[in-house]
Amino acid sequence: MSENQNLLAEQRRTLILDEVRRRGGVRVNELTRRLGVSDMTVRRDLDALARQGVLEKVHGGAVPVVEASTHEPGFEAKSGLELTAKEDIARAAAELVPPGAAIALSGGTTTFALAHRLTDVPDLTVVTNSVRVADVFHAAQRSSGSRQGAATVVLTGGVRTPSDSLVGPVADQAIAALHFDLLFLGVHGISVEAGLSTPNLAEAETNRRLVQSARRVIVVADHTKWGTVGLSSFASLEQVDTLVTDSGLSAEARAEVSEHLRRLVVAGEPEQSEDEQTEAADA
Repeated sequence: MSENQNLLAEQRRTLILDEVRRRGGVRVNELTRRLGVSDMTVRRDLDALARQGVLEKVHGGAVPVVEASTHEPGFEAKSGLELTAKEDIARAAAELVPPGAAIALSGGTTTFALAHRLTDVPDLTVVTNSVRVADVFHAAQRSSGSRQGAATVVLTGGVRTPSDSLVGPVADQAIAALHFDLLFLGVHGISVEAGLSTPNLAEAETNRRLVQSARRVIVVADHTKWGTVGLSSFASLEQVDTLVTDSGLSAEARAEVSEHLRRLVVAGEPEQSEDEQTEAADA
């Protein structure tokens, strides 16, 4: 991290959290030197991150929160994390959606950001088990009246999770009867060994049904999800067509992704050809 007095609070906190996770802990005096800000500013940033539950304050600094594989943060807690990365990912993922497509959006804060980017794409049919995602499209329809080409939205029904997803037998049965061109899937964790995973057993089953009903599976996940493993796996990496992520994904992780997925899209970067991805994986 380089010194920069002009960093926005969100950027500072992202840098702090990355440093805590990478090093296993940081001290306040180290952060003040590296960020070029006061002790009071750093302590306020640590307080904000601690309230979000993503790190733990200790005397003189902070350490990562060691979460159980069953821990499931609520939507509000997750919505404040990696905001810039999520917006970048949403912008890149929206470019993959053609007019008139039948798509599905799972629950999650990244798919929520993507939904905002899709409200102007004409003639979409949107299947979602996310209350938040459905609200985005309904709000857009209310504000524009009976606009021609507005999305048709199908909300699956089911039991609500802490992340405002609808899961369980009602959702599973509704999804099983449908078929969509593209599935945009937010995930709790992604790794080579565990594939895609979530801490919620019922959500894992609903996500499994979503994957089975999609012609193409596109995972939208920021770099912090790489290496995270939840309680239940619901898909292998080989079942994923595309990962859309941000530039924070490490070179090592990119090489691993390229070995298992057909396509890697890094928001804000030129997309590599298959030959270039192969060379990167072999390097």
